[in-house]
Amino acid sequence: MKPAALRAPESTFAPSAPAAIPAPRLAAAELQGDTPALRLVALLEHVAARDQFHTLQGLAQATGLPKPTLHRMLQQLEAAGLLQREAEGRHWGAGARLRRLAESLLLNSSLHGARHAVLRRLVDEVGESCNITALAGCEVVYLDRVETAAPLRFYLHPGSRVPMHCSASGKVFLAQMAPAQRRRLLGAAPLEACTPHTRTDLAALEGELARVRAEGCAYDDEEFLPGLVCAAVPVPPAAPGARSALCVAVQGPAVRLSRDKLVALLPQLRRAAQALAGLETSENHSPDTPP
Repeated sequence: MKPAALRAPESTFAPSAPAAIPAPRLAAAELQGDTPALRLVALLEHVAARDQFHTLQGLAQATGLPKPTLHRMLQQLEAAGLLQREAEGRHWGAGARLRRLAESLLLNSSLHGARHAVLRRLVDEVGESCNITALAGCEVVYLDRVETAAPLRFYLHPGSRVPMHCSASGKVFLAQMAPAQRRRLLGAAPLEACTPHTRTDLAALEGELARVRAEGCAYDDEEFLPGLVCAAVPVPPAAPGARSALCVAVQGPAVRLSRDKLVALLPQLRRAAQALAGLETSENHSPDTPP
């Protein structure tokens, strides 16, 4: 299926690759809380706030705490699986248990019911299966999905994981990353050719991601599964200049969804993305939460 040379309007991306979002500086007072548990949580928040590995020296400079104290805290978090050592043991990053915790919060959020209602309404409008996705390490995880009633469809359940480089949502997340982060994720191993249409050349994929940034949407043209096509848009982040943490996407068989049809569905996708963003905003500013 040959892609049509069409430009999608209302891009939510900046014209060029965004710079990494600076992490807030953590004062030593924040790590000297009422209990040891709260101090460990504060250190976890600092490590998770930025996409990088942290050295003991860097953490000491950021917090003002003595290195022996920090080292003891890091060892406790590493033993619990919340942090893990990288780069010959001299750097720390998020551990598998911390990532699972973040994914569980997204999958089981109190917003799930409201999100599902938005997704159900979108499926009723477009007549195809739709999903909400998030980034999970080097993969894309389906937080929610509503299937079309059409007899010909692909079943991908909530919790399913797909590769970043050959999925529409994955391309949206990749396009938002700083080049160094993208190289770290994509350069660790050869890109898997899931189908004959999968882009396995980094230069070709970078060219596709430049288009994604310019147009604010991404496509999967039978790159993950033969016969399956997809379009995805980012859910606008709450803070200006921040990266989107969620995508909303439509999927269907190639025999029913041409590229022109996918482009025609972008306004409905973007309306759903705005509705999802509104849910996040209303949750953050609920009557029980100070504005």
